[in-house]
Amino acid sequence: RKVLTSSHTIALVGASPKPERASNEILKYLLDRGYKVIPVNPGLAGKEIHGQTVVGSLGDIQHPVDMVDIFRNSEAAGAVVDEALAIQAKSVWLQLGVINEPAADRATKAGLDVVMN
Repeated sequence: RKVLTSSHTIALVGASPKPERASNEILKYLLDRGYKVIPVNPGLAGKEIHGQTVVGSLGDIQHPVDMVDIFRNSEAAGAVVDEALAIQAKSVWLQLGVINEPAADRATKAGLDVVMN
């Protein structure tokens, strides 16, 4: 909860335009609650999801990001966490079923709040 209450700008990695995908539902949920959400998906860069322009990578975001919300598989999550560290995000949230202990350890050691379950 602290991660959400202290976050204003959220990068959602693995954003999908498909309404049946959890990432699409969460993107809309966060937008509806007033968060600034930047969808991240290299295959959709330049397109829009829920009125938000998709960027290709975290490095393409031009302003500070509070939280990186990760909707990628457990293996791919490690590289996303490393990108989150590079852009100096304050927290990472690995969505339900996304488990990557070494990546979570790197983020924690760097001072980020980590949610993983």
